[in-house]
Amino acid sequence: MLSLDRLTQRKDYLAANGGKRAPMPGFVLLVRERNDADPSMRIGITVSKKVGNAVIRNRMKRRFRMLAREILPEAGIAGADHVLIGRNGGIERPYADLKAELAKALRRVRPKGDPKVES
Repeated sequence: MLSLDRLTQRKDYLAANGGKRAPMPGFVLLVRERNDADPSMRIGITVSKKVGNAVIRNRMKRRFRMLAREILPEAGIAGADHVLIGRNGGIERPYADLKAELAKALRRVRPKGDPKVES
């Protein structure tokens, strides 16, 4: 199983913005392959103040962290940065829907010829 590290620097978030994106009803997924021979996946989560107050934003981030821990080890792209950006209405979506949407978004941004695309 691949390790799941955190994105901590602003430049990494900005670089991920130049990668592939998959908008979903509850979030936007950004994925950028690092091409640095490090197979670990990195995850970044951001929720802007437009989405709600601090309580709402923190609840949303906790849900996204749980989703990432659950799905990325099997379905994530090795050696890539993954960024989840919270959207309005994402907190009201059922967890099962968010889980299905993240799996769908990961299939959408997966590189061509990757064997995990069919699964």
